[in-house]
Amino acid sequence: MGAQIISGTEAAREIRDKVAEQVRQVREENGRVPGLATVLVGEDSASQSYVRMKNRDAEEVGFRSRQIDLPSSISEHELLGWVEGLNVDPDIHGILVQLPLPRQISEERIVAAIDPKKDVDGFNPVNVGRLSAGDPDVLAPCTPGGIVELLVRGGHDPEGRHVVIVGRSKIVGRPMAALLLSRGRGGNATVTVAHSRTADLPAVTRLGEILIVAVGSPGLVTAEMVHPGAVVIDVGVNRVEDPSSEKGYRLTGDVDFDSVKEVASAITPVPGGVGPMTRAMLLSNTLAAYVSEKGVGV
Repeated sequence: MGAQIISGTEAAREIRDKVAEQVRQVREENGRVPGLATVLVGEDSASQSYVRMKNRDAEEVGFRSRQIDLPSSISEHELLGWVEGLNVDPDIHGILVQLPLPRQISEERIVAAIDPKKDVDGFNPVNVGRLSAGDPDVLAPCTPGGIVELLVRGGHDPEGRHVVIVGRSKIVGRPMAALLLSRGRGGNATVTVAHSRTADLPAVTRLGEILIVAVGSPGLVTAEMVHPGAVVIDVGVNRVEDPSSEKGYRLTGDVDFDSVKEVASAITPVPGGVGPMTRAMLLSNTLAAYVSEKGVGV
C-alpha cells in the first residue's frame, strides 16, 4: 500500500494562518506588529532565494519585514555594527542573519552577537545552552522545531518512542536530540544520534521507530536500513543532475524515497516536507519573541 505522505506544505499553511490571526489580534489590541529583519551578505543565489521567501512569508502574515542587503566585501566589524543596531531597534523583534557568510567573517561571532531574545534562528550560544538544559521557553532552531510539529500534528508523537537521528550538525542533529529529550510537547523520546563515524549504520537506523535523516547525502538511507513501519523524516535537500529537467537538476532528499516508502508507515517528501515547516517556524518564533518582549497575550 505504501507509506502515508506527511505534507509539510499543509502543516506549514496551518501554522501561517494561525500566526496571521494572532498578528491581527495584537495589531487591534496594541497598534503594533512583530518585526523581522533579515540580513543578507553577498549575492549567493540560494541565499537570495531563501531570504526572498522568508520576507514574503513575513509580509503575508502581517509582520513588519526589513531586508538588509550587504556586500560580500563587508568587514566583520561592520556586520557586527548592523547586528547591534538591530538589537536595539524597538521595531525589530526577530533577527536572522542568512548563512553562510563570507570567509573573512566568523559566523560564530555574528551569531553570538545577536540578542538571544531576538535570535529567531535559535543559534545563539545562550539559546543553545537553554535548549540543552530543557528550558521550555527557549526559541528553538526552526528546522528541529518544525519536525516536532510535523510529528505531533501528524499523529506520530515521539513520546515514549525510540527516535534515531542520522546527523549531528549544530543546525539540525544536536538541537533535534535536545528537543526530543525535553519534557515538553513532542519530547520524552528515547534518542540515538548516529553520524559519519557510527559503526554499522544500517543496524542503528533499523532501531528507529522514528528515523530522522539530516546529513546532506542524496539517497543515503535505503529500504533495508529502515525498520518496517517506521516514520521517516527526510531533512536533506540535495541538487542532483537531471538532464531531463528544465533546470538541469532535481531536488532529492537523504532518503531513497521510492524504496523507503514501501517499508515505512509514513514519510516526508522532498520537496514539500520539512522545508516549508522551517519557514513556518521562523514566523512562529518571531511572534513568540514579540509576545515575550511586549508581555502581551495572543
